[in-house]
Amino acid sequence: MFEKLLIANRGEIALRIQRACRELGIKTVVVHSQADTEAKYVKLADESVCIGPPASRDSYLNVPAIISAAEVTDAEAIHPGYGFLSENADFAERVEKSGFVFIGPRPESIRLMGDKVSAKEAMTKAGVPVVPGSEGALPEDPKEVMRIARTVGYPVIIKAAGGGGGRGMRVVHTEAALLNAVAMTRTEAQAAFNNASVYLEKFLENPRHIEIQVLADEYRSAVYLGERDCSMQRRHQKIIEEGPAPGISRRLIDRIGARCADACRRIGYRGAGTFEFLYENGEFYFIEMNTRVQVEHPVTELITGIDIVQEQIRIAAGEKLRFRQRDVVIKGHAIECRINAEDPYKFTPSPGRITAWHPPGGPGIRVDSHAYTNYFVPPNYDSMIAKVLAYGDTRDQAIRRMRIALSEMAIEGIQTNLALHRELFADARFVTGGTSIHYLEQKLALRGA
Repeated sequence: MFEKLLIANRGEIALRIQRACRELGIKTVVVHSQADTEAKYVKLADESVCIGPPASRDSYLNVPAIISAAEVTDAEAIHPGYGFLSENADFAERVEKSGFVFIGPRPESIRLMGDKVSAKEAMTKAGVPVVPGSEGALPEDPKEVMRIARTVGYPVIIKAAGGGGGRGMRVVHTEAALLNAVAMTRTEAQAAFNNASVYLEKFLENPRHIEIQVLADEYRSAVYLGERDCSMQRRHQKIIEEGPAPGISRRLIDRIGARCADACRRIGYRGAGTFEFLYENGEFYFIEMNTRVQVEHPVTELITGIDIVQEQIRIAAGEKLRFRQRDVVIKGHAIECRINAEDPYKFTPSPGRITAWHPPGGPGIRVDSHAYTNYFVPPNYDSMIAKVLAYGDTRDQAIRRMRIALSEMAIEGIQTNLALHRELFADARFVTGGTSIHYLEQKLALRGA
């Protein structure tokens, strides 16, 4: 096991990784920007290194500064968390070439799954069902692009091969709009991801977003840890996640989970990962794989009792998986709410100083947050300031506990989306379960109208 690990991230995930390390007896080094000097995890770390000014490009995306911090503190491994450099294959390669262990997959696995075209091709070979669409990137020939779209059938969605986080995609309903949409998406993809390749898929009208959590070691052992339903989202950004997914049989989940674990073995995957699917009419369609720990990993931790961050570290240290598939037992139900510093309905960011901070508690409640009274939420980063989770023996109990938790939570000094969460947990369709990925945006559109 490592003696010292560097955390190349910020916010609640930096604190989460730090807690996992402390339990394993590993000393932690935290890198931080000037904006995060007063952060809780910086104060709690064994060592901290300021790596630059507030802007991400000058600090959390500054690869030479992160490597230098690892060198001067004699860290042995680097955990990238999520976001920032977590799915950057060049960074993972640089970490390993510099003599450190990257807590995550091999660089070649990140490259394979980071390009959505090569990822779909790999999954097709592994027997994982994919959304019908173009075989590989769209060609330059306009007539061939139109032929592919006709074969797939409208509506279709154009996606950037190097995209992610809901960016680089455009829905097309008619042939007349197709070529212009392809050209615009290519231009955006080149600017945002330095990769102009785009591909085409059938646009599913009312799917749910279901994801399968996996763990795999470097000895070709792999398991899946059940599923999460992440359908409550706005502009492809998740707001509420839960597990298990309501209304989907264990038989179906076990079938798709086994294929995901087998795919990990086939591509030589190592570490934690998440297979993301659209689910409609009883069928799963692969859309992408996230080669890192997810924001919503605590949902799975609560229903399996497995510490995913600790398992990431153990696997990176060369240990074998400590359990087999038959040892993974799904018990109870967990729901997570992302608490963001933003207007609850306009969604404009609300940075500033938190003048009062009262997190909830009680049976089955978990709060992952780096915030506290008098903490200043900087304007430079993602607006998420906390994750509130409720666990219960049943989904109904988890919902009741979450309602109580949301009613108890109080944050003053800034705006948050607490009001939206409270409204959603009183929403009859959400309480029933099984809403599509479009439900929240449709609900918000009706309010606007």
